[in-house]
Amino acid sequence: MEKLLTAQELAEILDLSVDTIWRYTRQKKIPVVELGEKQYRYEKEAVLAALAMGKLSVKEERSEYSKQDGYTYEDYLKIPEEPGYRFEILEGFLIKEPSPSVHHQRLSRELGCQLKTFFDDFDPEGELFFAPLDVTLTTSNVLQPDILFVSGARKEIMCKERINGACDLVIEIMSPTNRRKDRLHKMEIYRKAGIPHYWLIDPEENTLESFMLRNGSYTLVVAVGTGDDFTHPEFPELNLDLDKIFHRPRSE
Repeated sequence: MEKLLTAQELAEILDLSVDTIWRYTRQKKIPVVELGEKQYRYEKEAVLAALAMGKLSVKEERSEYSKQDGYTYEDYLKIPEEPGYRFEILEGFLIKEPSPSVHHQRLSRELGCQLKTFFDDFDPEGELFFAPLDVTLTTSNVLQPDILFVSGARKEIMCKERINGACDLVIEIMSPTNRRKDRLHKMEIYRKAGIPHYWLIDPEENTLESFMLRNGSYTLVVAVGTGDDFTHPEFPELNLDLDKIFHRPRSE
């Protein structure tokens, strides 16, 4: 049986962008194998046969989206799933990144456990969530923060499929490939959306930075690392065990 290809693999064979493969898929210009909802694979010989019969002109097309009216949440929902990758839309631009590493997930789990213990008492009506969960801030900004908290006072933004609006706290765990995006681009999007608290976690440097929105700008209020005490002006009762959060097994 012929191996089924992902969109990425087919794009490399045809020397096209993955965006073009997705566009052809949505427009039914190439034969596809549907494995499930938004899960597509491709048979190389079937695609090549379609090309040989003149059913498809292989060329890199100009994107159907312009900078002024780029990707929207509606477009985002049509993107086929790609195992090993996650997607976001930042100011209309589609961002594709590898799935998080094991250490990233380990750190997220431990931090989330400590935060849940605190928020269960601090705001029993609020809820803590973890990626992957879509947060739509505008039609052209769809993000998946690693951790987010929605207070009881804002619970109307919780929809069945996503969070639709500004939550109270977003936390991003940086990786070598997304440091600039998290520190600059996402921070600006969260600022414009009016999200009160933005935290940046650096698992390589073992640091946590906490920013608060003051007079329309983010101000750094906490910068700590392993061995430090965490003291937050708005959450004075929150005690984080940073050594436990950043712990790596000896095997690593």
